[in-house]
Amino acid sequence: MSVYVYAITKASHPLRLDDVTGVGDPPAEVRVVPGDSLCAVVSESPADLSVSRQDLQAHHEVGQRLWADGPVLPLSFGFTAEDDDAVRAVLEERGPQMAQRLDELTGRGEFNVKGVAQEDALVGAELQDNRQARELNERTRKGAGTYEDRVALGQLLAEGVQRREQALAEEILAVLRPLALAEQTSPPSGQYFVNSSFLVDEERYDEFARTGQELSERYGEAAEVRLRGPLAPYSFV
Repeated sequence: MSVYVYAITKASHPLRLDDVTGVGDPPAEVRVVPGDSLCAVVSESPADLSVSRQDLQAHHEVGQRLWADGPVLPLSFGFTAEDDDAVRAVLEERGPQMAQRLDELTGRGEFNVKGVAQEDALVGAELQDNRQARELNERTRKGAGTYEDRVALGQLLAEGVQRREQALAEEILAVLRPLALAEQTSPPSGQYFVNSSFLVDEERYDEFARTGQELSERYGEAAEVRLRGPLAPYSFV
């Protein structure tokens, strides 16, 4: 049976795993595959592993428990190996690089930042500032606007909202970047105009969290800044 791999740590890690369980139904027992100076935290992999809330939560909890006690290389959800010997082979082959990265991540954690736009508020702001859009909107509301007017209004508002979201994203990232050591940013999506992860030194956790909260308060109805962390540094392994 294949093994599910949660994370890589140093052999000196406390490995307090007695009260956590792994993926699967019923949840698998979490165990350790030892190498020379590193070890891997694994469990038996279920044959029907799926992206369920229960399995995602189990994966996250193992990573967080390990990270709370020392540096860890947390793997992404769904990483499996053929057997314990295959895991040991990777620990041996890539041991020096993994050990170096563990040293680099010591005393550091990840914060995930997402920006969620309140579209009605941004549309209202665009109508207030954009005279052409405001005039087209008035004609449309009074029933005097043509089909072309409605199309033009929709395009103007969509472009305006996009510009505003981009400006908000640039401002959020510009404020947070000086507080972080590294950044991983995903392209904007329909749900989030900002989706970034930051690697932060432990002594700046409180400052980073406080700054994220201040940003959310600054934008009020226009946008919400959602911040999670500190977390095990999944994005920086």
